Amino acid sequence: MKTTGRPTRRSLLVTSAVLLSCSLSLSVTAPAASAAPKPSPSASVTPPANMSTVGGERLGQPGTQVSLAAGVPVLPKDLSARSWIVADAESGEVLAAHNAHWRLAPASTLKMLFADTLLPKFPSTTEHKVLPSDLAGIGAGSSMVGIKEDETYTVHDLWLGVFLRSGNDAVHVLSAMNGGVENTVAEMNEHAEELQALDTHAVSPDGYDAPGQVSSAYDLTLIARSGLQKKDFREYCSTLTAKFPGETKKNKKGKKVRTSFEIQNTNRLLTGDYDISQYQGIAGVKNGNTTNAGATFTGVAERDGKVLLVTVMNPQQGEHNEVYRETARLFDWGFKAAGKVEPVGELVAPKGAETGGDGAQASAQPGANPSGQAGGAGNASGKPVASAPAASGSSGIGIALALTGGLLVLLAGGAFLVNRRWPLPDLVRRRSRP
Repeated sequence: MKTTGRPTRRSLLVTSAVLLSCSLSLSVTAPAASAAPKPSPSASVTPPANMSTVGGERLGQPGTQVSLAAGVPVLPKDLSARSWIVADAESGEVLAAHNAHWRLAPASTLKMLFADTLLPKFPSTTEHKVLPSDLAGIGAGSSMVGIKEDETYTVHDLWLGVFLRSGNDAVHVLSAMNGGVENTVAEMNEHAEELQALDTHAVSPDGYDAPGQVSSAYDLTLIARSGLQKKDFREYCSTLTAKFPGETKKNKKGKKVRTSFEIQNTNRLLTGDYDISQYQGIAGVKNGNTTNAGATFTGVAERDGKVLLVTVMNPQQGEHNEVYRETARLFDWGFKAAGKVEPVGELVAPKGAETGGDGAQASAQPGANPSGQAGGAGNASGKPVASAPAASGSSGIGIALALTGGLLVLLAGGAFLVNRRWPLPDLVRRRSRP
Protein backbone atom coordinates (compact mmCIF):
# COMPACT_ATOMS: atom_id res chain seq x y z
CA MET A 1 0.00 0.00 0.00
CA LYS A 2 1.41 3.39 -0.94
CA THR A 3 1.28 6.72 0.82
CA THR A 4 2.18 10.30 -0.07
CA GLY A 5 4.71 13.02 0.82
CA ARG A 6 7.88 15.25 0.17
CA PRO A 7 11.57 16.31 1.48
CA THR A 8 14.19 19.27 1.51
CA ARG A 9 17.91 20.23 1.94
CA ARG A 10 21.00 22.64 2.03
CA SER A 11 24.75 22.66 1.16
CA LEU A 12 28.45 22.49 2.18
CA LEU A 13 31.87 23.42 0.69
CA VAL A 14 31.26 25.28 -2.57
CA THR A 15 29.25 28.53 -2.58
CA SER A 16 27.03 28.45 -5.69
CA ALA A 17 26.74 31.12 -8.35
CA VAL A 18 25.45 34.55 -7.34
CA LEU A 19 21.69 34.89 -7.00
CA LEU A 20 20.56 37.94 -8.93
CA SER A 21 17.32 38.73 -7.19
CA CYS A 22 15.25 37.63 -4.26
CA SER A 23 15.16 33.97 -3.45
CA LEU A 24 11.81 32.26 -3.57
CA SER A 25 11.35 29.34 -1.20
CA LEU A 26 8.69 26.89 -2.26
CA SER A 27 8.08 25.54 1.20
CA VAL A 28 5.84 25.61 4.19
CA THR A 29 7.76 26.77 7.23
CA ALA A 30 7.44 24.42 10.17
CA PRO A 31 9.16 24.12 13.54
CA ALA A 32 12.59 22.57 13.14
CA ALA A 33 13.67 19.49 15.00
CA SER A 34 17.24 18.66 15.83
CA ALA A 35 16.55 14.95 16.09
CA ALA A 36 14.32 12.69 14.03
CA PRO A 37 11.36 11.00 15.69
CA LYS A 38 11.50 7.32 16.52
CA PRO A 39 10.59 4.88 13.76
CA SER A 40 6.90 4.27 13.41
CA PRO A 41 5.45 1.03 12.06
CA SER A 42 3.69 2.78 9.20
CA ALA A 43 4.15 6.15 7.57
CA SER A 44 1.42 8.77 7.65
CA VAL A 45 -0.07 10.26 4.52
CA THR A 46 1.54 13.64 5.19
CA PRO A 47 5.06 14.47 6.37
CA PRO A 48 5.44 15.38 10.05
CA ALA A 49 5.75 19.05 10.91
CA ASN A 50 8.93 18.31 12.87
CA MET A 51 11.64 16.44 11.00
CA SER A 52 15.38 16.16 11.44
CA THR A 53 17.43 19.23 10.56
CA VAL A 54 20.63 17.32 9.87
CA GLY A 55 22.21 19.11 6.91
CA GLY A 56 20.30 22.36 7.41
CA GLU A 57 17.14 23.91 8.82
CA ARG A 58 15.32 23.98 5.50
CA LEU A 59 15.73 20.26 5.09
CA GLY A 60 13.66 19.76 8.22
CA GLN A 61 10.69 21.62 6.75
CA PRO A 62 7.90 19.84 4.89
CA GLY A 63 7.35 20.63 1.23
CA THR A 64 9.67 21.57 -1.59
CA GLN A 65 12.82 23.49 -0.74
CA VAL A 66 14.54 25.33 -3.59
CA SER A 67 15.97 28.83 -3.97
CA LEU A 68 14.80 30.31 -7.24
CA ALA A 69 16.47 33.35 -8.76
CA ALA A 70 17.24 34.78 -12.17
CA GLY A 71 18.87 32.15 -14.35
CA VAL A 72 17.78 29.21 -12.20
CA PRO A 73 15.61 26.71 -14.11
CA VAL A 74 12.16 25.92 -12.77
CA LEU A 75 11.75 22.50 -11.17
CA PRO A 76 10.16 19.85 -13.36
CA LYS A 77 6.38 19.59 -13.31
CA ASP A 78 4.43 16.48 -12.37
CA LEU A 79 6.77 15.26 -9.64
CA SER A 80 4.59 12.92 -7.61
CA ALA A 81 7.14 11.34 -5.25
CA ARG A 82 6.47 11.63 -1.54
CA SER A 83 10.09 12.58 -1.04
CA TRP A 84 13.09 13.42 -3.23
CA ILE A 85 16.47 15.15 -3.14
CA VAL A 86 19.03 16.46 -5.67
CA ALA A 87 22.59 16.85 -4.35
CA ASP A 88 26.09 17.49 -5.64
CA ALA A 89 27.90 14.22 -4.90
CA GLU A 90 31.29 15.88 -4.48
CA SER A 91 30.66 19.14 -2.64
CA GLY A 92 27.72 17.76 -0.70
CA GLU A 93 25.47 20.69 -1.63
CA VAL A 94 21.76 19.93 -1.70
CA LEU A 95 20.40 21.80 -4.71
CA ALA A 96 16.73 21.10 -4.01
CA ALA A 97 14.66 18.70 -1.97
CA HIS A 98 11.12 17.70 -1.08
CA ASN A 99 10.39 16.29 2.39
CA ALA A 100 14.04 15.26 2.59
CA HIS A 101 13.88 13.87 6.13
CA TRP A 102 10.50 12.15 5.91
CA ARG A 103 11.03 8.67 7.33
CA LEU A 104 9.57 6.21 4.83
CA ALA A 105 9.96 2.53 4.04
CA PRO A 106 13.13 2.21 1.92
CA ALA A 107 12.63 -1.18 0.18
CA SER A 108 15.82 -2.54 -1.42
CA THR A 109 17.58 0.82 -1.47
CA LEU A 110 18.45 -0.22 2.11
CA LYS A 111 20.82 -2.75 0.52
CA MET A 112 23.16 0.22 -0.04
CA LEU A 113 23.59 0.41 3.73
CA PHE A 114 24.01 -3.36 3.89
CA ALA A 115 26.75 -3.19 1.25
CA ASP A 116 28.49 -0.15 2.72
CA THR A 117 28.60 -1.96 6.07
CA LEU A 118 29.74 -5.42 4.91
CA LEU A 119 31.79 -4.90 1.75
CA PRO A 120 35.09 -4.29 3.56
CA LYS A 121 34.78 -7.51 5.58
CA PHE A 122 35.30 -10.28 3.02
CA PRO A 123 37.78 -10.52 0.12
CA SER A 124 35.92 -10.98 -3.14
CA THR A 125 37.63 -14.36 -3.71
CA THR A 126 36.38 -15.85 -0.42
CA GLU A 127 34.29 -18.98 -1.05
CA HIS A 128 31.27 -20.07 0.95
CA LYS A 129 29.23 -23.28 0.77
CA VAL A 130 25.58 -22.45 1.37
CA LEU A 131 23.86 -24.19 4.26
CA PRO A 132 20.06 -24.54 4.51
CA SER A 133 20.15 -22.27 7.58
CA ASP A 134 21.74 -19.49 5.49
CA LEU A 135 18.51 -19.14 3.52
CA ALA A 136 16.13 -19.25 6.47
CA GLY A 137 13.82 -16.33 7.15
CA ILE A 138 13.69 -14.87 3.63
CA GLY A 139 10.40 -13.01 3.19
CA ALA A 140 7.67 -14.38 0.96
CA GLY A 141 7.77 -12.91 -2.54
CA SER A 142 11.35 -11.68 -2.13
CA SER A 143 13.49 -10.94 -5.17
CA MET A 144 15.99 -13.77 -5.54
CA VAL A 145 19.10 -14.36 -7.63
CA GLY A 146 18.76 -18.16 -7.45
CA ILE A 147 21.22 -19.37 -4.81
CA LYS A 148 21.08 -23.12 -4.11
CA GLU A 149 21.82 -25.01 -0.92
CA ASP A 150 25.06 -27.01 -0.80
CA GLU A 151 26.54 -25.00 -3.68
CA THR A 152 29.68 -22.91 -3.26
CA TYR A 153 29.79 -19.24 -4.25
CA THR A 154 32.46 -16.58 -4.07
CA VAL A 155 31.80 -13.33 -2.26
CA HIS A 156 32.10 -11.69 -5.68
CA ASP A 157 29.21 -13.85 -6.93
CA LEU A 158 27.10 -12.97 -3.91
CA TRP A 159 27.60 -9.22 -4.28
CA LEU A 160 26.65 -9.41 -7.95
CA GLY A 161 23.46 -11.11 -6.81
CA VAL A 162 22.82 -8.31 -4.30
CA PHE A 163 23.43 -5.39 -6.66
CA LEU A 164 22.12 -6.70 -9.97
CA ARG A 165 19.16 -8.86 -8.99
CA SER A 166 18.55 -7.34 -5.55
CA GLY A 167 18.70 -10.93 -4.34
CA ASN A 168 17.49 -11.34 -0.77
CA ASP A 169 18.94 -14.85 -0.86
CA ALA A 170 22.41 -13.37 -1.50
CA VAL A 171 21.89 -10.87 1.33
CA HIS A 172 20.99 -13.65 3.75
CA VAL A 173 24.01 -15.74 2.80
CA LEU A 174 26.36 -12.78 3.32
CA SER A 175 24.58 -12.04 6.60
CA ALA A 176 25.14 -15.65 7.70
CA MET A 177 28.84 -15.24 6.91
CA ASN A 178 28.78 -12.10 9.07
CA GLY A 179 27.44 -13.81 12.18
CA GLY A 180 23.78 -13.84 11.26
CA VAL A 181 20.94 -11.47 10.42
CA GLU A 182 20.60 -10.01 13.92
CA ASN A 183 24.29 -9.13 14.13
CA THR A 184 24.29 -7.71 10.60
CA VAL A 185 21.27 -5.49 11.27
CA ALA A 186 22.90 -4.20 14.47
CA GLU A 187 26.06 -3.32 12.52
CA MET A 188 24.01 -1.61 9.81
CA ASN A 189 22.28 0.58 12.39
CA GLU A 190 25.63 1.39 14.01
CA HIS A 191 27.06 2.35 10.63
CA ALA A 192 24.02 4.50 9.81
CA GLU A 193 24.56 6.40 13.04
CA GLU A 194 28.24 6.89 12.18
CA LEU A 195 27.21 8.33 8.80
CA GLN A 196 24.69 10.59 10.58
CA ALA A 197 21.91 8.88 8.66
CA LEU A 198 19.73 9.37 11.72
CA ASP A 199 16.38 8.86 9.97
CA THR A 200 17.38 5.29 9.21
CA HIS A 201 16.44 2.24 11.25
CA ALA A 202 17.12 -1.20 9.76
CA VAL A 203 15.07 -4.21 10.85
CA SER A 204 15.94 -6.55 7.98
CA PRO A 205 19.26 -6.52 6.08
CA ASP A 206 17.58 -6.72 2.67
CA GLY A 207 14.96 -3.95 2.86
CA TYR A 208 12.03 -6.38 3.00
CA ASP A 209 9.02 -4.64 4.56
CA ALA A 210 9.17 -4.77 8.35
CA PRO A 211 7.47 -2.70 11.07
CA GLY A 212 9.69 0.21 12.09
CA GLN A 213 12.08 -0.13 9.13
CA VAL A 214 12.54 3.38 7.74
CA SER A 215 14.96 5.69 6.00
CA SER A 216 14.70 9.01 4.17
CA ALA A 217 15.73 10.51 0.85
CA TYR A 218 18.41 12.44 2.72
CA ASP A 219 19.79 9.35 4.45
CA LEU A 220 19.75 7.16 1.35
CA THR A 221 21.75 9.86 -0.45
CA LEU A 222 24.26 10.02 2.42
CA ILE A 223 24.60 6.23 2.38
CA ALA A 224 25.07 6.12 -1.40
CA ARG A 225 27.71 8.84 -1.20
CA SER A 226 29.62 6.83 1.39
CA GLY A 227 29.32 3.61 -0.60
CA LEU A 228 30.52 5.26 -3.80
CA GLN A 229 33.89 5.84 -2.19
CA LYS A 230 34.45 2.09 -2.27
CA LYS A 231 35.86 0.85 -5.55
CA ASP A 232 34.04 -2.47 -5.35
CA PHE A 233 30.75 -0.73 -4.48
CA ARG A 234 31.11 1.47 -7.58
CA GLU A 235 31.90 -1.50 -9.80
CA TYR A 236 29.05 -3.66 -8.54
CA CYS A 237 26.40 -0.92 -8.71
CA SER A 238 27.40 0.00 -12.27
CA THR A 239 27.51 -3.57 -13.60
CA LEU A 240 25.02 -4.11 -16.42
CA THR A 241 25.07 -7.90 -16.79
CA ALA A 242 27.09 -10.76 -15.35
CA LYS A 243 27.29 -14.54 -15.31
CA PHE A 244 26.03 -16.16 -12.11
CA PRO A 245 26.84 -19.75 -11.07
CA GLY A 246 23.99 -22.19 -11.53
CA GLU A 247 23.27 -25.56 -9.96
CA THR A 248 25.64 -28.51 -10.25
CA LYS A 249 24.06 -31.29 -12.31
CA LYS A 250 25.12 -34.44 -14.09
CA ASN A 251 25.44 -34.23 -17.84
CA LYS A 252 24.52 -36.98 -20.28
CA LYS A 253 27.82 -38.69 -19.59
CA GLY A 254 27.14 -38.75 -15.86
CA LYS A 255 29.80 -36.12 -15.12
CA LYS A 256 28.98 -33.34 -12.67
CA VAL A 257 29.03 -29.93 -14.34
CA ARG A 258 28.07 -26.50 -13.18
CA THR A 259 26.82 -24.03 -15.74
CA SER A 260 26.07 -20.35 -15.28
CA PHE A 261 23.25 -18.07 -16.28
CA GLU A 262 23.10 -14.37 -17.07
CA ILE A 263 21.73 -11.81 -14.65
CA GLN A 264 20.92 -8.21 -15.53
CA ASN A 265 20.86 -5.10 -13.39
CA THR A 266 17.30 -4.09 -12.48
CA ASN A 267 18.22 -0.36 -12.42
CA ARG A 268 16.34 0.78 -15.54
CA LEU A 269 18.22 4.05 -15.89
CA LEU A 270 21.35 1.92 -16.25
CA THR A 271 19.98 -0.79 -18.56
CA GLY A 272 16.98 0.86 -20.18
CA ASP A 273 13.59 -0.74 -20.70
CA TYR A 274 10.99 -0.95 -23.44
CA ASP A 275 9.50 2.38 -22.33
CA ILE A 276 12.54 4.23 -20.95
CA SER A 277 16.04 4.95 -22.25
CA GLN A 278 19.31 4.48 -20.44
CA TYR A 279 20.16 7.80 -18.80
CA GLN A 280 23.25 9.49 -20.22
CA GLY A 281 25.93 9.58 -17.54
CA ILE A 282 24.27 7.18 -15.09
CA ALA A 283 26.64 5.10 -12.96
CA GLY A 284 24.41 3.32 -10.36
CA VAL A 285 23.21 3.14 -7.59
CA LYS A 286 20.22 1.06 -6.28
CA ASN A 287 16.51 0.62 -6.81
CA GLY A 288 13.81 -0.95 -4.68
CA ASN A 289 10.11 -1.80 -4.70
CA THR A 290 7.84 -3.33 -2.06
CA THR A 291 4.14 -3.15 -1.23
CA ASN A 292 4.68 -0.81 1.71
CA ALA A 293 7.50 1.31 0.27
CA GLY A 294 6.33 1.58 -3.31
CA ALA A 295 9.16 2.29 -5.74
CA THR A 296 12.37 3.84 -4.40
CA PHE A 297 15.59 4.74 -6.18
CA THR A 298 18.93 6.43 -5.59
CA GLY A 299 21.03 7.21 -8.65
CA VAL A 300 24.38 8.85 -9.39
CA ALA A 301 25.20 10.43 -12.75
CA GLU A 302 27.96 12.57 -14.25
CA ARG A 303 27.72 15.19 -16.96
CA ASP A 304 30.16 17.90 -17.99
CA GLY A 305 32.31 17.31 -14.93
CA LYS A 306 29.40 17.50 -12.46
CA VAL A 307 28.41 14.46 -10.38
CA LEU A 308 24.91 14.47 -8.93
CA LEU A 309 23.02 12.17 -6.60
CA VAL A 310 19.24 11.93 -6.82
CA THR A 311 16.95 9.95 -4.53
CA VAL A 312 13.24 9.51 -5.24
CA MET A 313 10.86 7.75 -2.84
CA ASN A 314 7.41 6.42 -3.66
CA PRO A 315 6.01 8.31 -6.67
CA GLN A 316 2.22 8.50 -6.49
CA GLN A 317 1.67 8.40 -10.23
CA GLY A 318 1.16 4.84 -11.35
CA GLU A 319 3.02 4.94 -14.66
CA HIS A 320 5.39 2.07 -15.42
CA ASN A 321 8.97 3.03 -14.45
CA GLU A 322 7.66 6.27 -12.89
CA VAL A 323 10.43 6.34 -10.26
CA TYR A 324 13.03 6.40 -13.05
CA ARG A 325 11.15 9.01 -15.07
CA GLU A 326 11.00 11.38 -12.10
CA THR A 327 14.65 10.68 -11.28
CA ALA A 328 15.68 11.49 -14.86
CA ARG A 329 13.74 14.77 -14.78
CA LEU A 330 15.43 15.73 -11.50
CA PHE A 331 18.85 14.85 -12.92
CA ASP A 332 18.15 17.01 -15.98
CA TRP A 333 17.12 19.90 -13.72
CA GLY A 334 20.14 19.42 -11.46
CA PHE A 335 22.65 19.53 -14.28
CA LYS A 336 21.07 22.74 -15.60
CA ALA A 337 20.80 24.31 -12.15
CA ALA A 338 24.27 23.36 -10.83
CA GLY A 339 26.37 26.49 -10.34
CA LYS A 340 23.29 28.72 -10.60
CA VAL A 341 21.05 27.71 -7.71
CA GLU A 342 21.77 28.55 -4.07
CA PRO A 343 21.91 25.29 -2.06
CA VAL A 344 19.25 24.59 0.54
CA GLY A 345 21.34 22.22 2.65
CA GLU A 346 24.32 19.91 2.72
CA LEU A 347 25.23 16.25 2.96
CA VAL A 348 27.03 16.05 6.27
CA ALA A 349 30.28 14.20 6.86
CA PRO A 350 30.36 11.08 9.06
CA LYS A 351 31.00 11.52 12.77
CA GLY A 352 34.52 10.10 12.48
CA ALA A 353 35.58 12.14 9.45
CA GLU A 354 38.49 14.50 9.85
CA THR A 355 37.85 18.09 8.87
CA GLY A 356 40.11 20.78 7.51
CA GLY A 357 41.15 23.83 9.47
CA ASP A 358 38.03 25.73 8.40
CA GLY A 359 35.77 22.92 9.53
CA ALA A 360 35.17 21.66 6.01
CA GLN A 361 35.57 17.99 5.37
CA ALA A 362 38.91 16.92 3.94
CA SER A 363 39.05 15.51 0.43
CA ALA A 364 40.27 12.05 -0.36
CA GLN A 365 43.65 12.26 -2.02
CA PRO A 366 44.11 11.16 -5.63
CA GLY A 367 45.43 7.65 -5.80
CA ALA A 368 44.29 6.82 -2.29
CA ASN A 369 42.01 3.88 -1.67
CA PRO A 370 39.48 5.21 0.82
CA SER A 371 37.26 2.24 0.36
CA GLY A 372 38.14 -0.26 2.99
CA GLN A 373 37.91 -2.46 -0.05
CA ALA A 374 38.44 -6.14 0.57
CA GLY A 375 39.74 -7.45 -2.69
CA GLY A 376 37.54 -5.45 -5.03
CA ALA A 377 34.87 -6.57 -7.43
CA GLY A 378 37.20 -7.03 -10.35
CA ASN A 379 35.96 -7.50 -13.86
CA ALA A 380 35.16 -11.16 -13.69
CA SER A 381 32.32 -12.60 -15.72
CA GLY A 382 30.08 -10.28 -17.55
CA LYS A 383 29.89 -6.70 -18.64
CA PRO A 384 31.02 -4.92 -15.54
CA VAL A 385 30.39 -1.22 -15.90
CA ALA A 386 27.92 1.10 -17.53
CA SER A 387 29.41 2.24 -20.80
CA ALA A 388 29.50 5.26 -23.11
CA PRO A 389 30.66 8.78 -22.32
CA ALA A 390 28.36 11.28 -20.64
CA ALA A 391 26.77 14.03 -22.66
CA SER A 392 23.72 16.24 -22.68
CA GLY A 393 20.26 14.70 -22.90
CA SER A 394 18.33 12.00 -21.10
CA SER A 395 19.17 8.87 -23.04
CA GLY A 396 22.04 6.50 -23.72
CA ILE A 397 24.29 4.58 -21.37
CA GLY A 398 26.22 6.00 -18.43
CA ILE A 399 29.67 5.94 -16.95
CA ALA A 400 31.04 4.34 -13.82
CA LEU A 401 32.81 6.32 -11.13
CA ALA A 402 36.19 5.22 -9.83
CA LEU A 403 38.74 6.73 -7.48
CA THR A 404 42.29 7.37 -8.66
CA GLY A 405 43.64 10.31 -10.60
CA GLY A 406 41.69 12.82 -12.67
CA LEU A 407 41.73 11.13 -16.06
CA LEU A 408 39.21 9.34 -18.21
CA VAL A 409 40.31 5.74 -18.59
CA LEU A 410 39.09 3.96 -21.68
CA LEU A 411 37.63 0.55 -20.97
CA ALA A 412 36.79 -2.32 -23.27
CA GLY A 413 33.88 -1.75 -25.62
CA GLY A 414 34.09 2.02 -25.51
CA ALA A 415 33.11 2.33 -21.84
CA PHE A 416 34.62 5.07 -19.72
CA LEU A 417 35.64 5.04 -16.10
CA VAL A 418 35.73 8.44 -14.45
CA ASN A 419 38.45 8.77 -11.86
CA ARG A 420 37.42 11.22 -9.24
CA ARG A 421 38.36 12.62 -5.89
CA TRP A 422 35.51 11.97 -3.51
CA PRO A 423 35.23 14.43 -0.64
CA LEU A 424 34.25 12.12 2.20
CA PRO A 425 37.37 11.01 4.07
CA ASP A 426 35.83 8.76 6.70
CA LEU A 427 37.19 5.58 5.20
CA VAL A 428 40.61 7.12 4.55
CA ARG A 429 41.33 8.94 7.77
CA ARG A 430 39.55 8.49 11.06
CA ARG A 431 40.13 10.24 14.32
CA SER A 432 41.90 8.02 16.79
CA ARG A 433 39.46 6.64 19.28
CA PRO A 434 39.92 5.05 22.69
